[in-house]
Amino acid sequence: MPVRHAVAKWEGDIKGKGTFSAGPGVEGPYNFSSRFEDGVGSNPESLLGAAHAACYSMALSLGLARAGTPVDSVETDAAVTIEKLDAGFTVTKVVLTVRGRVPGLAQEAFVQAAQAAKLGCPISRALHPSIVVELDAQLV
Repeated sequence: MPVRHAVAKWEGDIKGKGTFSAGPGVEGPYNFSSRFEDGVGSNPESLLGAAHAACYSMALSLGLARAGTPVDSVETDAAVTIEKLDAGFTVTKVVLTVRGRVPGLAQEAFVQAAQAAKLGCPISRALHPSIVVELDAQLV
């Protein structure tokens, strides 16, 4: 398997500015305001959420296809919570909200597949057990 790379550059103190690149088309600015306030730009937590949502969607689609119920579509939102703890700012939780279109599949079976994907997704495994990962899975 190939090794994946991302690059970030920061200039100045904590109120400075930075840029990141995680591959073609995945790049942008980030700064204190975009990370800890509602400023314009991205932030590491959103990038973590994007990675988790993408990985999870693929894992769920793979699991359902292997079970004989291929998906029409799976859409996952990853809400990443960062909190200031005694040890410093810490990512404490990710809530995955997944909506799937899977012809012929019952809601209960979708939830079971969604739970299995949560345990099997490589990004979920990288976060476990330090970060709580919650799941809301519904067929649409």
